[in-house]
Amino acid sequence: MKVLSLLRVRILLVAFFVLPLSALADQPQRPGKAGIASAHQLATEAGMEILRQGGNAFDAAVAVSAALAVVEPSSSGLGGGGFWLLHRASDRFETMVDAREVAPRAATHDMFLDEQGNVVKGRSTATALAAGIPGEPAGFEHISKNYGKLPFKTVLQPAIRLARDGFPLNTRLRGGIVAKRDTFNAGAAAKVFLNKGEVPEVGFIIKQPELAKTLTVLAERGADGFYKGPVAKQLVDGVKKMGGIWSLQDLAEYQVKERQPVYGEYHGARIISAPPPSSGGIALIDALNILSGYDLKTIDNATRVHLVVEASRRVHRDRAQYFGDPDFVSMPVEQLLSPHYAAGQRASIRMDRATPSDSLPSITAPPAGTQTTHFSIIDADGNRVAGTMSINFFFGSGLMVPGVGILLNNEMDDFVAKPGVPNGFRLVGAEANSIAPGKRPLSSMTPTFVERGDGVMVLGTPGGSYIMGMVLLATLDWLHGVPADELVKKGRYHHQYMPDVLSFEPGALSESEQATLKKYGHNLRESRQPGNMQIVTWDYKSGEVKAVSDPRGVGVGVVY
Repeated sequence: MKVLSLLRVRILLVAFFVLPLSALADQPQRPGKAGIASAHQLATEAGMEILRQGGNAFDAAVAVSAALAVVEPSSSGLGGGGFWLLHRASDRFETMVDAREVAPRAATHDMFLDEQGNVVKGRSTATALAAGIPGEPAGFEHISKNYGKLPFKTVLQPAIRLARDGFPLNTRLRGGIVAKRDTFNAGAAAKVFLNKGEVPEVGFIIKQPELAKTLTVLAERGADGFYKGPVAKQLVDGVKKMGGIWSLQDLAEYQVKERQPVYGEYHGARIISAPPPSSGGIALIDALNILSGYDLKTIDNATRVHLVVEASRRVHRDRAQYFGDPDFVSMPVEQLLSPHYAAGQRASIRMDRATPSDSLPSITAPPAGTQTTHFSIIDADGNRVAGTMSINFFFGSGLMVPGVGILLNNEMDDFVAKPGVPNGFRLVGAEANSIAPGKRPLSSMTPTFVERGDGVMVLGTPGGSYIMGMVLLATLDWLHGVPADELVKKGRYHHQYMPDVLSFEPGALSESEQATLKKYGHNLRESRQPGNMQIVTWDYKSGEVKAVSDPRGVGVGVVY
């Protein structure tokens, strides 16, 4: 039954909205320049180092991903997972490499509930039970072996060097260490991120010798060096001592999966994005389908915000109801990607009135956490990668396995512990995203390509439940003529169905716009929005390549 469901989903993902490329017929053969934007300067430099050695975008993607695992340990790492959306220029082949974490074989449907059936606070976020079997190391090798040009060992050298020799602590990472100090002091992470039990000052050199050794084994033996042998035994023994349920069989059986991206169209532009077990791509395309019925360029900004929020409200409701791991559940993909379905959703939207979320069909019952990371790459030949990786919250669970230097993710919180009960990011879900052995938790990560007649944009961002909305806003802005270096600075707003709140960054909405939205019935809340968007664009006409990094973070975009 699972095989039939998976086959049906894959057929739909391949067949539905694979658009003709006639609109892109004038695309130049190659940009002649490369651009990388990532969440940390040292990771961007790692990618550029590999390009200079003759590597392609896929080699650079592995180098950047591995470097981020070292210099941004609060956001990703060898103990986490990710999605990499790939485009090969020579034949326009596109795929998504799915290295999402999976639930251990010993996981159970109700493992985060007490005897009374209530969710136990902290069990799915701050214990070793919160850790899924990581996929990043396998993802690195898969991309390198199948799409790269350079030896796997070569592309991991920048990350090994950064782990061994260290890097200076910045303000952003220090803030995460402050939040996790007590957790670190109780375990192996203290000797890496603390200085005699205290949070180091900015500029302190963070060295990770145990992680460097693990990366070296990975470089020399490939994924087997991580998932089998001494490293695997250290991982399993360490997790079990902390109360977790990993086994050697869990690690040995981990598999990367390639999945066909989902495709959509918005006013002549082609949208390529992440399929399940990410909810982001389908939600993005459905929202664009809904909004395609309006002329967003000619209406006032308050009404534009209102319509984007109403579209987001509806797609997040469907996310909660239908989405899960495509290897385990059947999803109405064809329906959710259909312009006809979007037209029905649009018909329930009033131009002057917010739709209370509890008036939409209730779910019969969430999504990557805040500390995810993203990078975007285009190489000189036009190959491109949008990569999003995560360990969920700041430093994942905060638990480090002694001897290997790896922090455990807490992605098990992305499953639905109990239908209708919010997870750590206040997202609700239904049975489709319940826990099962070997199952991948639903994600919000949305690595995306946007192609229009005169250029392409590669983008993505961390931000948990905010991710799809940020990618949606950036896509609309870019297609409406806003340059990438300006759109990453714009104030953002967000709605995710439940809670029924329109949150917005300070300065994102004027007082008159807030008044109009309140009059429409929206519940407004000013708050800091997560996100650290990384964008690379290529203008076909001028040949210009731009790489821009979100000013909210410490990342860097470089053109080579």
